[in-house]
Parts: sequence; C-alpha cells; structure tokens
Amino acid sequence: MPEQIQTSTDITSQQTVFVVDDEPDVRAALRLLIKSVGYSVECFASADEFFNQFQADRKGCLILDVRMPGMSGMDLQEKLTSMETLLPIIMISGHGEIPMAVKAVQNGAVDFLQKPFSDQQLLDRISQALAMNDERHEVYDIRHNAQERFNTLTPREREIFSEVVSGKLNKIIAYELNISTRTVEIHRAKAMEKMGTKNLSELIHQASLIKDLK
Repeated sequence: MPEQIQTSTDITSQQTVFVVDDEPDVRAALRLLIKSVGYSVECFASADEFFNQFQADRKGCLILDVRMPGMSGMDLQEKLTSMETLLPIIMISGHGEIPMAVKAVQNGAVDFLQKPFSDQQLLDRISQALAMNDERHEVYDIRHNAQERFNTLTPREREIFSEVVSGKLNKIIAYELNISTRTVEIHRAKAMEKMGTKNLSELIHQASLIKDLK
C-alpha cells in the first residue's frame, strides 16, 4: 500500500505530489518536506506499484527516481507519455548521466535533478509542475468540451462544418455536395449554434480544438 498524507477527504479534487523511489529514507525525507509546505503527498517504493494504481484523472505531479529495481523511472515515464497523461514529471537520480537527463527532458520531464539537491530547488520545481498541471487540465477541459459539442452534430452538419472551417464559401460547398445554398446555410447555422459560436472566427477556433473533424 502507498504511504499517504492527505490534507483533504476529497483527494480527487486537489493536487497530489506523487513520489516514486525505492529508497525508504529518501521517500521518508521527501514526504516530510512536501508535507511541510502543505501539499498532499503519496509515496511508492517502485514504478510498478505506482503504475498499478495510476488514475489518469488524478491531479498533481510526479517525482520519479530514474534507477529502480524492476520497471525503471525512464520506463515509467515512457509508459505515461504513451498514455498522454497530464501529470508533469520531475526526474531525480543519484547518477548524473547527461544523456539520460537530456532524454528525460526531451520526453517531457519538467526537470532532471541530481541527488543531493536542495530542498528549495525541489520545492520550486514542484510549484512549477503543479502550475503546469493546472494549465494542462484547463486546456484538456476546453478541448473535451469542444469535442463533446462536435459529437452532437449530425453527419451532414459535421460535413458542412468541416468544409466551412476549411475556408470554402457556402455556394462552393453547395455545388460540391450537390445541395442548395439555403440547405448549406441552415446546416451551418445549426452547427454554429451547437458549437456555441457566433461567427466564423469562433467556429475555426473550435475546430482547432477537435482531433478528428470527420
């Protein structure tokens, strides 16, 4: 079971600092440090232990040791990256290998800290990571909302929506789809209403948030 310190009964609505390190002394020290500044913290002895309980909707950041028995920190980072997780990662290591640090940052890590690092250095990185997590969730919510609105469009509305945001005029769309210009205007208006937009500029912005316009 993970070692937990919780400052709220509703941990899913707050940010949590997750610590993954195979050294008990390191986990204990980090737990006390992170708790001392008021953050909720959960500690895990292995990457496998963390991954087995990982929930993508949990908010916070991950402090991850690079070298551990079993799944390494780099392996866990790659797994989380492939899942497109929103959780920022701070990599830590007692082995200051520059290529490893470069790879970790290229894969999206907020930073790579070599042990021993100062308490303030880590706390600064945690603050940065938590702010980043807030921003990522905000963007995700905006994109999710746009996708949900798009999913309510009928197949014809989606078709015309895609043509409109590509820059085509109503009469051109009507000609290519072999329908009347009035029909295009009606479907365009309905699409804009469902997408919550008032003009073409807003519609194009909504389109930029959607993964698949088909």
